[in-house]
Amino acid sequence: MMRKQYVAVIQAGGKGTRMRRLTKDAIPKPMLSMNGKPMLQWQIEQISRYGILDFWIVIGHLGEKIRDYFGDGSRFGVRIQYLEEKEPLGSAGGLYGLKEELQERDFLLIFGDILFDIDWNRMIAFHEAKGARATLLAHPNAHPQDSDLVLLDGAGRVTGIDAKNQERNYWYDNCVNAGLFVLSPDVLQKLYRAKRADLEQDLLLPLMRQGQVFGYRTPEYVKDAGTVERFYAVCREQEAGVPDRKNLEHKQKCVFLDRDGTINRYCGLLHREEQFALEEGAAEAIRRLNASDYLVIVVTNQPVVARGMCGIEDVKRIHRKMQVLLGNAGAYLDDIVFCPHHPDRGYPEENPAYKVACNCRKPSTGMIDAMMKKYHIDLASSYIVGDSTADIQTGKNAGLGTVLLGTGLRGEDGKYKARPDFLADNLLQAAEWILRQEKEG
Repeated sequence: MMRKQYVAVIQAGGKGTRMRRLTKDAIPKPMLSMNGKPMLQWQIEQISRYGILDFWIVIGHLGEKIRDYFGDGSRFGVRIQYLEEKEPLGSAGGLYGLKEELQERDFLLIFGDILFDIDWNRMIAFHEAKGARATLLAHPNAHPQDSDLVLLDGAGRVTGIDAKNQERNYWYDNCVNAGLFVLSPDVLQKLYRAKRADLEQDLLLPLMRQGQVFGYRTPEYVKDAGTVERFYAVCREQEAGVPDRKNLEHKQKCVFLDRDGTINRYCGLLHREEQFALEEGAAEAIRRLNASDYLVIVVTNQPVVARGMCGIEDVKRIHRKMQVLLGNAGAYLDDIVFCPHHPDRGYPEENPAYKVACNCRKPSTGMIDAMMKKYHIDLASSYIVGDSTADIQTGKNAGLGTVLLGTGLRGEDGKYKARPDFLADNLLQAAEWILRQEKEG
């Protein structure tokens, strides 16, 4: 249960110039009908399911259409008040008018052209546990190269936002700002009058420098519907029930992937980023899984750390390269987890801090168990795909379906005797088989 009472603020005042083909400049874009209801109504209903019943809607261009439809909100079981912008004031300027109204209550801030279905209890619990002044929702997507990236440290603090219009000559995490926020009222103290202001640059950036902004990462459904093409795509997904199924209130299905020999070409103990190259068809396989109801999470043993061949940060840099290469191909990973341990001693450069027996190194199930708890995963409906018998034994130990690949080690490591449920030539064939099982089952 939430410990505070929250208000929801929805920014619905833009002119929606990219959507004029649909709005005909007769209604504001949040009032476009999406499977029988205005998109704004879907937003209000999704939020109110979590006991958040007080709303402020920031209106502007054609705002009377919103006011006439929703009124005081009683018809929808909520309480709605309105703040009218006489002129566009950017993503934050209009919030000056709420400075006094919100001085004692944390609030959600949502943009009116986003469709989402998330477990707000989880995000708010994260916000409160971190003692954050601002929390933004971040997630991976299929086009990180033209999205604003959220830069996070190990504690989940936002250290910066790399805007989509900047050149990127580095490997980066596919972690994108989704446009949903939980904010404390003192975030608005920097607004001294009603003037044009940018939420990130003018309000959040100073707080980032103080370590008071956090990023809540989730694979749940949050999509921009602010262009004609995206609006139609979101309509189709919503009609098919995709957003609701992605909500972490519900059990999730997952395909766990090994890394070396599965996603990237096997080259022994990979420990330098220049050694990393995608297996043929791997990006296409992951892209197809992304389009399904399955989460895609990498679980990989990386004993190169214990052996002293590289450090934790080197592994993370390799994983950033993996994310960029996949993102360039329109694919993404919902999470990546790795085990740096190795129990056997005696290697010349070994790092004794990681020379330990653990419960995360496959075929132990520690990494699977952690992801199950984090993302509410139903293991009985999930799979693991890899190139080694250790991957298959991990799946058997965790109660997963198992697929052994003909790439990488091809199961010739010979350490374990567990038999896979399916033999696939490569990751793409494995993904096709898994999706076929879902369709037939």
